[in-house]
Amino acid sequence: MPEPLKIDIWSDIACPWCFIGKRRFEAGAAEAGVPVEIEYHSFELSPDTPVDFEGSEVEFLAHHKGIPEATAKQMIDRVTGIAASVGLHYDYDALQHTNTVKAHQLLHYAKLRGRQLEMKERLLSAYFQEGRHVGRIEDLADLAAELGFDRDDVIRSLEADEHLADVHEDQAVARDFGIQGVPFFVIDRKYGVSGAQESATFAEVLRQVAAEKADAGVAS
Repeated sequence: MPEPLKIDIWSDIACPWCFIGKRRFEAGAAEAGVPVEIEYHSFELSPDTPVDFEGSEVEFLAHHKGIPEATAKQMIDRVTGIAASVGLHYDYDALQHTNTVKAHQLLHYAKLRGRQLEMKERLLSAYFQEGRHVGRIEDLADLAAELGFDRDDVIRSLEADEHLADVHEDQAVARDFGIQGVPFFVIDRKYGVSGAQESATFAEVLRQVAAEKADAGVAS
């Protein structure tokens, strides 16, 4: 078996394209038949968002982007349709917009315990498909407990901002790389792919990088 390609993904929980990109990348990796090792990194699209945002996602998007609410609704309808094409059922009527810094800390908590990928999937699904709150410590602890984590220890970690420095380090690396939007994929620490590309595009890139790595191994 060849050594897995390292995949570093900068992503935000409150990013609809990040969940779509996750599904497309997973499909592309399966299509390519290339083993991968995935690590998620923190990126906040809107760090000034309050934990308890008053208003709908349409209202937030309109204000955040400075566009009419009708345009914001069209954008949401479009992304909901694209999400459905990869098997995701976004529920923007139930969605609770919030600050995601604590959720990113929880992802680092899970990574330290070897379960970051499970936690990432749970948070994205909770936010976009189930209308769960992913900004408050108690709610995040509930989600973590569903995966078998120690709820009290999760609360301890989040209240102490145990992994806030890790979140900030991810964000600093993103700035160094010039990453301005997510999802952003760094493949084998050398190649960057921006956005939720089609699964076939991911498959092609993975095959190419795997072939280059194999050739380099033979040459050495």
